[in-house]
Amino acid sequence: MSASSIPCPCGNAQTLAQCCGRFHDGLPAPSAESLMRSRYSAYVLGLTDYLCATTLPAQQAALDIEGMRAWSLGSTWLGLEVESHELLGGQPEHAFVTFTARWHDERGEHQHRERSAFVQRGGRWYFIDPTVKLAAGRNDPCPCGSGQKFKKCCAAYFG
Repeated sequence: MSASSIPCPCGNAQTLAQCCGRFHDGLPAPSAESLMRSRYSAYVLGLTDYLCATTLPAQQAALDIEGMRAWSLGSTWLGLEVESHELLGGQPEHAFVTFTARWHDERGEHQHRERSAFVQRGGRWYFIDPTVKLAAGRNDPCPCGSGQKFKKCCAAYFG
């Protein structure tokens, strides 16, 4: 079955090709919500390279790609519910997306609710991974590449 005929895993009423597939193919997601939905679809489809590429570049080297791949391929993905998308503005632009993802694996059925942070740089949105710590001090340049001090830019999004 081709991407032009299968429903998008993110739950939008579109095909994969009309929805998240175009972002997987390189088109920048137009919003943090679109990026988050495309990342969920990437987990469903085992596209760990996409998951890495859409994480804040300063965090990419520290990602556990093999762990992400194992979780992605070892799970049956059951659905995504997006609760809210908060565009926070600023330079660079930041956003929060609150969602619940459901999946089944060898240990049973699970759900995970998260309020994820995103930043837009160079016309692209990036996921700020709260599990990957950065060695940036408050007065260091922000890892997002904005040119601002970390404390004035993304520090608040690293819980």
